[in-house]
Amino acid sequence: SSAAFFLGMIRAVLVFNNNGKARLIKFYETLSEEMQQTLLREAFLLVSKREDDICNFLEGGCNLLPGQDCRLIYRHYATLYFVFCVDSTESELGILDLIQVFVEALDKSFESVCELDLIFHSDKVHFLLNELIIGGMVLE
Repeated sequence: SSAAFFLGMIRAVLVFNNNGKARLIKFYETLSEEMQQTLLREAFLLVSKREDDICNFLEGGCNLLPGQDCRLIYRHYATLYFVFCVDSTESELGILDLIQVFVEALDKSFESVCELDLIFHSDKVHFLLNELIIGGMVLE
């Protein structure tokens, strides 16, 4: 018998500060500028009003990307939110671990990453992200 394997897909990686100002935006599918801005705004509104001690997964992101399967998985570190928009086949715990790995890589590169590092060294930040994710797929 043949087994079908469904690989999860990361649709977007968003990093914004506590005021909703984008510090890193990476989309893995083609979206209009308007759609990208809507996703960023809505993601910020959804995660910023949540308490820090509740679940880091948000279902029902179908309103974020109409007609598409979309969930938000995020972590809040100091002044930054790291938000991954993924489809329903992606593992929540796997993505939380990936966020942790990404933040640790940033910390190692910048000796305790801060918001200014993301602003002034965006090329290095994108390079680190591309070491982990290519085309919406997590690299092993």
